[in-house]
Amino acid sequence: MVVVLLDSLNRHMLGSYGGAEFETPVLDRFARERAVRFTSHVTGSLPCMPARHDILCGVLDFLWRPWGSIELWEEPITQRLRRAGVTTMLVSDHPHLFEVGGENYHTDFSAWDYVRGHEGDPWRTYSDPTYIGAPALPARHGGWYWTERIGLDSGERPYDRSRTFFRAEEDFPGPRTMRTAADWLRRGAPDNSPFLLFVDEFDPHEPFDTPAPWAGRYDSDWEGDLLIWPPYDIDAVAKGRLSEREGRQIRANYGAKLSMTDRWMGEIFAALDARGLWESTVVVVCTDHGHYLGEKDIWGKPGVMQYEPLGHIPLLVSWPGAPGGGTCSALTTNVDISATIADVFGLPDSGTASHGMSLAPLLAGPGAGVYAGAGAGRREWAIGGVYGNWVQVTDGRRKYARGAVGTNFPLSMWSNRWSTMPIHGLEDLVRLPPPDRRARLDYMPGSDVPVIRQPFAPGDRLPFWVGANAVDAHFLFDLDVDPAEDENRAGAGGTDESEMIELLRVALKCVEAPEEQLARLGIA
Repeated sequence: MVVVLLDSLNRHMLGSYGGAEFETPVLDRFARERAVRFTSHVTGSLPCMPARHDILCGVLDFLWRPWGSIELWEEPITQRLRRAGVTTMLVSDHPHLFEVGGENYHTDFSAWDYVRGHEGDPWRTYSDPTYIGAPALPARHGGWYWTERIGLDSGERPYDRSRTFFRAEEDFPGPRTMRTAADWLRRGAPDNSPFLLFVDEFDPHEPFDTPAPWAGRYDSDWEGDLLIWPPYDIDAVAKGRLSEREGRQIRANYGAKLSMTDRWMGEIFAALDARGLWESTVVVVCTDHGHYLGEKDIWGKPGVMQYEPLGHIPLLVSWPGAPGGGTCSALTTNVDISATIADVFGLPDSGTASHGMSLAPLLAGPGAGVYAGAGAGRREWAIGGVYGNWVQVTDGRRKYARGAVGTNFPLSMWSNRWSTMPIHGLEDLVRLPPPDRRARLDYMPGSDVPVIRQPFAPGDRLPFWVGANAVDAHFLFDLDVDPAEDENRAGAGGTDESEMIELLRVALKCVEAPEEQLARLGIA
């Protein structure tokens, strides 16, 4: 089995999903000739590391904690595969996997290869002064938006040093990661025993840095240093912090990174061809979330509810025996990938909590090839969100995002590894204090392992991503009639809102969410 996670992959920009703005011929051909294209796949826990927790642990964690490692009471799919004798390989350039807060997701793989130099990876302590044009092009530094437009000095970005050492397209982290994964498929994948190759490729995540011929491909008349670092902001253009021209440059650079990533994705597919593995290997292409590039004047992943560009994500699955070019409209989410991996390798029930449903019956079971929507044993809802922000639920047609009511409390963090997202350059502003004397031991659903439960109160420094924007702000959209999400129906009354509130309550009870979350949302 091969799982390729491309970070921040925008569904609406892929040709196979109707995108025409940028070119993605390799993935388009994969969808057309080999894969089933899932059309109702949505995010779960966000952002980056919580999404990987969904996939590798099979449970949602955003209701309990923000951003962290695998906990003592959890059993990742890699540990279960190890016991079953499956060879597992991780190839990644994703720095968060090797930082505090993500540092133990790789440890249960049979082997792992970390490709250095992407985004926040502290790979070099100095810049190579001879780099200009070889092939890294002049670009504004990583903190330009924070410094120039917000007035906050966010410090130097490690990537601004790393990029000066690239001497060819093949030196950039994304191409190196794809080439390394392809080489493992050619030389390292077992001939007659099961294996899982997990490729955690950070592209097309920022920085949107590419060499020629990709740079300038979609914005050839831009003059000046490239804008490879996008802002994280709301109403940036309307507030005068970002010009429309700058916005087009940022979006074009994402497109260039997307097209370059697509080209190197072909290396993995070529390796599968060379080994003749397609008929015996499940291949999954997925992502953690999208990335706003000016839709509704939203940029990056700031504190807003998950509109479709971020929350409605692509999923392509090649399944031996299933015809390529099909579509599946069943409602699915990222914890289902973990359940599918377990199904592919015939793993027994782990006895621990699981929130996923295997995709195998949609691809290989009775009725496979029909790829219908929700049916017997299929999802009637999917929930997702960011810790301390909105919690949303969808039934595949209606999407309801509910914020806290009155105040963002009660809110607790449940964790024994007490880590949260590293913010390079802003550590002193956002670092989470350790637990204090208010902390108590409690228990996670399905576990007898005590966990530190730290309550928060007004005035506390809260984990990064917790936001006040979600208080008393609720959103309801009927995506069948309003796919652009322009008409917020929350607060208008009617059966849709009452039904979705009840569906959210049922969903939270089903995953055994903390009672304080229901109280915080005003639906206890």
